[in-house]
Amino acid sequence: MLALFDLDNTLIDRLAAFERWAAGFAAERGLGGEAVAWLVAADADGSVPMGTFFALVRERFGLAEPAEDLWRAYRARLPYLVRCRPEVLEGLNRLRAAGWSVGIVTNGMADNQTGKIRHSGLATRVDGWAISDAEGVRKPDVRLFEIGAARCGASLRDGGWMVGDDPEMDIAGGRGAGLRTIWIDRGRVPEPPRADHVVTDAVAAMDLLIQVKWPRPGR
Repeated sequence: MLALFDLDNTLIDRLAAFERWAAGFAAERGLGGEAVAWLVAADADGSVPMGTFFALVRERFGLAEPAEDLWRAYRARLPYLVRCRPEVLEGLNRLRAAGWSVGIVTNGMADNQTGKIRHSGLATRVDGWAISDAEGVRKPDVRLFEIGAARCGASLRDGGWMVGDDPEMDIAGGRGAGLRTIWIDRGRVPEPPRADHVVTDAVAAMDLLIQVKWPRPGR
């Protein structure tokens, strides 16, 4: 039994961590309170490529550092600002105790995403993970899901589930990989994706997985 999870805004609250980073960044550089709101808006809930984002930051605030240096410093800092709710960690423990193989499949830079997984306590609660930058392939490409399954000692041929908040990367990608899907509805998408189930957070998704009847291989 395989359950793959997205990382950002599924298992961890990436938006809250970003807001903490923005507040610290603005304070350290004396940019003023309005800068925090600008940084959060410019990030657009993580939808803007970070290389582009930091080029905009550099221009907006007249910073001397190259955008790549700003981005590198951000990646070094953000993992320490990430929080994973105790209920999420306990839910992962319950899944594995119930016989599930549990993995993380995430897009992003290897240093940043690995840091988040380790510092949030997730590393010891999952069987493996696949990060796009480390593997050279991004969701929704089925190959990243295949790698994630393999890291958990499983195969997509046997079916499984994908849980995430992104309609394209997680839900469409998961369906394309032959997985059943659970969408985390954060109230930010006007048109809900075609998922098997819709919940409001990862804990609800874990509760559902524990209760669901496992489909036969090949279904």
